[in-house]
Amino acid sequence: MLAIKLSRKGRKKQPFFRVIVLEKAKDPRGDFLEDLGFHNPFTKETSLKGERIKYWLSKGAQPTGSVHNLLIAQGIIKDEKVKVTKVNQKKIEKKKQLAEEKSKAKMKSAKVEKEEPSKEISETNKEEKE
Repeated sequence: MLAIKLSRKGRKKQPFFRVIVLEKAKDPRGDFLEDLGFHNPFTKETSLKGERIKYWLSKGAQPTGSVHNLLIAQGIIKDEKVKVTKVNQKKIEKKKQLAEEKSKAKMKSAKVEKEEPSKEISETNKEEKE
């Protein structure tokens, strides 16, 4: 199966990416079938060979999520953008648990605050009666 991927190039902390076609299982730093353009995230410069990309898509090449969004931004394909970031389920569960614990703690503190003034008032009323 063919894939259209980004291949990282450039210096340390100054990357730019080449858009390439290769077998899905192959390493993007190795051999590839064709170079379809580049994307520089620092200068926001992008140059893509639109007709060649459409050709490879017609042959069954699947773009990665980032490439898919890049092709949409450049107007080469018309579709909705794909959410690319992976969400760690463990982090989501931890955040939910922390939020629940905080809400429980707030509810307990609110109950304690409501109960304490009534006790103080009842104690002052008792003292006044005596």
